[in-house]
Amino acid sequence: MRRGIHILIFILCCACVKGQQESKTAQSLKAAGYVNIHDLDSTIQVDLMYSRADNFTGKVLYTDLKEAYLHPKAAKALVVAQQLLKAERPDLSLKIYDAARPMHIQQRMWNVVKGTPQQNYVSNPKNGGGLHNYGMAVDVTLCYENGDTLDMGTVIDYLGKWAHIDIEDDMMIKGIISNEAYNNRRLLRDIMKRAGFKALRSEWWHFNYITRAEAKAHYKVIK
Repeated sequence: MRRGIHILIFILCCACVKGQQESKTAQSLKAAGYVNIHDLDSTIQVDLMYSRADNFTGKVLYTDLKEAYLHPKAAKALVVAQQLLKAERPDLSLKIYDAARPMHIQQRMWNVVKGTPQQNYVSNPKNGGGLHNYGMAVDVTLCYENGDTLDMGTVIDYLGKWAHIDIEDDMMIKGIISNEAYNNRRLLRDIMKRAGFKALRSEWWHFNYITRAEAKAHYKVIK
């Protein structure tokens, strides 16, 4: 009996420690029903680019969030994508650079780019935001098991025509991107599409699980 009580206390203590380690943003996302992707598949690598300053805004936007959260439907689909990738290329992994994004972070991002050419790449919160704000979009690339990313022709978060997917053939012919980068983009896109995601024309790394119209009709934005 006494041993059982000790075990129960140990389990509760572990749960408390885990809860304390989670940031307020992570706790809020979990409470709202979003899923930490590592709770479903710990092999998917995560390196949130807005938790650092080396992104297109030049600012740290996620001051406490390190984990990648998604709507359960998108999260399960991403696990399928990882399984498809591993079946084809066991040496590779998906690597997440952004996932669910609370609307107050979206506002902070918009404030940085408003009035600049970069604003064309950022959803205006006044218009309802984008699918990241529903946990239904993910920014992702391919990497090796040691975390080194594959050549994709541009860095992730590059805002310009070389990141567009509809001119890749021309870019490869002209030598703007290498054959390797061209094939890596196609592999990533094929895997994600087979898992149910839709590619974004202007950003090779961005994938939506549903349309914005579907999101507005059936889901709520993350505050």
